[in-house]
Amino acid sequence: MRTEVKADLMMLGATMLWASSYLFTKVGLQSLETFNLIALRLLIAFLLSALVFHKRVRSASWSTVSSAFVLGSILFLCFVFITFGVRSTSASNAGFLVGLSVIFVPILSILFLKKRPEARLLLCIGLAIVGIGLLTLTSSLTINQGDIYCLLGSLLFAVHMLVTGSAVKQGDAIALGVLQLGFAGLWALSFSFLMETPKLPDTFDAWTSILGLSVLCSAVAFVLQASVQKYASPTRAALIFGMEPLFAAIFAFVFAGETLTSRGYVGAALLLLSVFLAQTDVKKLLDGKRLAVKKHRPVSK
Repeated sequence: MRTEVKADLMMLGATMLWASSYLFTKVGLQSLETFNLIALRLLIAFLLSALVFHKRVRSASWSTVSSAFVLGSILFLCFVFITFGVRSTSASNAGFLVGLSVIFVPILSILFLKKRPEARLLLCIGLAIVGIGLLTLTSSLTINQGDIYCLLGSLLFAVHMLVTGSAVKQGDAIALGVLQLGFAGLWALSFSFLMETPKLPDTFDAWTSILGLSVLCSAVAFVLQASVQKYASPTRAALIFGMEPLFAAIFAFVFAGETLTSRGYVGAALLLLSVFLAQTDVKKLLDGKRLAVKKHRPVSK
């Protein structure tokens, strides 16, 4: 099998694992409190990742450690908002709303890095706003509190992406990724001791949730992503990772029986379209396909 195909399959696997996290979180919250759940997820993921990449973690520079602390703090806030959001909204809604982080990244770049907005981005923002309205607004034109939390979590993920982009230029990306899980987990554990009564899972479903979140959705997905970074083209990676909300909705339907209203399906479709357009230069993609067809077209005699 070609390396590119293997990379695509590994990225698809990571995307499906991330998409399952909303359902695992919903199951875990039935018996564990919010900070307790986040702490267990992140600390187990940190220990597993640190075991795999122990040499990189031990040789991390002080600048990498300090950057990981900043990133871990932001990541902790991301998980707090999303986990509180999943408590009071559907897993499918959470998947679609958190997927909007790819829209927020260029918006934040315009606001803080003074980049000029592209017409394509303005179209994506418009589609996303309409999609959010159709997916989340009730008949009384109010939005569920859980949906608001998920949107805030998505915005923080966008901030996390921008800060990560700057941090990886100055240190070891693998060590940075592993250490940030540890710092985020320690934040969650601290808040759990302050505001909750932390405990280990005491049911089969709770253990399944925690191990699914920590081992599959965090540690394994992280290793898969790190393994294919140098082999995956940005366009293909964007297209595959952009399928996360769709997989989240499929898992929620198959395993939890969640469905959307007809209006919700239209809103979800618009959100997916906005994410696709935000990550993909359609004109360049079409030009590349035309070039490939022309290159392989047999010459007529």
